Amino acid sequence: MPTQIRMNINERRKYLQIMQIRYLTSDKKERVGLLNEMQVVTGCHRKSLIRLMHSDLERNQRRKQRGRTYGHEVDDAIRVIWESLDYICPERLTPGLAWMAQHLANHDEMIAPPELIEKLDQISISTVGRIIKRIGQDTPHLQRKRPQFGNRVTRGIPMEVIPWNEWMAGHLELDSVHHCGLTTSGEYVLTLQFVDVATGWSERVAVLGRSYRVMEDAFRYVFARIPFPILELHPDNGSEFLNYQLVRFLKETIPDLFLSRSRPRHSNDNRFVEQKNDTLVRHFLGHDRFDTVAHTLAINRLYDKMWVYYNIFQPVMRLKEKAHVTDENGSSRTIRRFDTAMTPFDRLCATSAITPLRREQLERLRAQTNPRQLRKEIWNLVDHIVDLPKAVPGKTEDIFLTLLAPLS
Repeated sequence: MPTQIRMNINERRKYLQIMQIRYLTSDKKERVGLLNEMQVVTGCHRKSLIRLMHSDLERNQRRKQRGRTYGHEVDDAIRVIWESLDYICPERLTPGLAWMAQHLANHDEMIAPPELIEKLDQISISTVGRIIKRIGQDTPHLQRKRPQFGNRVTRGIPMEVIPWNEWMAGHLELDSVHHCGLTTSGEYVLTLQFVDVATGWSERVAVLGRSYRVMEDAFRYVFARIPFPILELHPDNGSEFLNYQLVRFLKETIPDLFLSRSRPRHSNDNRFVEQKNDTLVRHFLGHDRFDTVAHTLAINRLYDKMWVYYNIFQPVMRLKEKAHVTDENGSSRTIRRFDTAMTPFDRLCATSAITPLRREQLERLRAQTNPRQLRKEIWNLVDHIVDLPKAVPGKTEDIFLTLLAPLS
């Protein structure tokens, strides 16, 4: 029987109840054939099936509850690791529990004896989910910032979609997030975000305005920092990306670059970066207006810290299988299966796109960085950015005084 259609225990008991009637009324030769069939369908051992055929197949409630396999020391460890990784889901948290516990212990954030590491290495995702549900009731989360209330250049650029199962690093989706508040008048800050489809590696940079000069500087900054060759850029149809000057700059900087674009009014063509726009930009900065040099510099300091936190420490899951099935009623649904959660850096190391020197540098950075402390610094910077004054006509000198003021 294919592994992807395994029965759960209730389905298996219902099937065995049907087969039990045939089994008990059959002779010895027929029972051999029935046992062979049940063994293939259920995957159970032959001796177990014989025992079940001569017993009551109704499921009884457990008379005595099982004791706890994992004690309070596991709860405490998961609480610290969960907070350090910003309260991510069990599927992303579980695969790296043992490593992260040892890493945090190296930074004196927790104590991780060998027996605790062994338990964290063998704990299941469902058990971690139950523990998180229990400890989450009394875990004080840090407050989140919530929202407050015909280009000619495109004619020579093909409209395509980067496949969801792209395995080679270097195919990046690109988008901009406008921090304009309730009005788009005047100059304001934009966030440019790049997301690699294969590894989940993300880059962010803030610019003030949409001129070609600031866009070129932002692209040069990202190109110098990204640790693998860029093969494709896939923006939407925004004129901040698709203009003669910037397209010429991209072709001169990366001669072999393949430039594609989304279809108009099809934001799902840029689905990976659109999702990150919400979780890695709006989640921190909301929909406030940011329109000064001080805002731009502070946001870029925030993005520098997020670059380390989300690329090196935050595990992500990648879709590995997608199938469309139709049930007996004719309604269809899509079944999606994801691989084991890994950080973008670990996914990148599994490819040949990163050089040994760059890999060694990033491994050294990971060993020296305390993710728990880094997360606190990120949210302190968010509070600092929100408290910075907005641009006021006639008071430019106040803006520069704020720019020179140290972070509180």
